[in-house]
Amino acid sequence: MYGHDGGDDTPGWERPGRFARVLAGTKAASRPRGRAGVAPPGWPRQVRPPGVPGWERTAVAWLWDLCPPGYRSHDVLRRHPLILTRMALQHVGAALAAARHGYGTARSDLATTVPATVLEQTLRLYALEGARAAATERAVRLVGEALAGERWEPRL
Repeated sequence: MYGHDGGDDTPGWERPGRFARVLAGTKAASRPRGRAGVAPPGWPRQVRPPGVPGWERTAVAWLWDLCPPGYRSHDVLRRHPLILTRMALQHVGAALAAARHGYGTARSDLATTVPATVLEQTLRLYALEGARAAATERAVRLVGEALAGERWEPRL
């Protein structure tokens, strides 16, 4: 998940994609498909599978937990879970971008400041946090797609 993907020193985290399909109101996003109660790989453990009773409540609670506390004061986020999803996705995306940037600049910024062992620990920290943020970003996308009406159908 966060291994090297070539000759450079950049971890191979998945690249950010677009959440446009959910928010653009395309026909695919507005039409449920697949089975209720089936969650795709990467679905957050804290959220019940889409289609089961109460799943939206657990999804919204999980999304709130990803956002800064100040977001709770905005009524638009309470009334529109897809907007909350967008805000959570942007917040998690910023954390992923920060981990990528930190990883990419740590060696040159810290090489003369900290011992080599501390630098290596710092790089491992960025790699772990980057991988966690990438997995969370994928989970937010999946939850957003489900809130928009999409359902995942497992392939045999």
